[in-house]
Amino acid sequence: MLQKMVTSQGKLFARKRSGNCAKAQRRVRQALKRARFIGLMPFTG
Repeated sequence: MLQKMVTSQGKLFARKRSGNCAKAQRRVRQALKRARFIGLMPFTG
């Protein structure tokens, strides 16, 4: 699911592009940081 929220370069999509509210966007950002830290997602594209 996080893969859909990230560009090909590994950047997080903006709220306008992803359609998330502010609270959901913060949760996605935190989940992405955790996934990168434990090795599930790459830091770059």
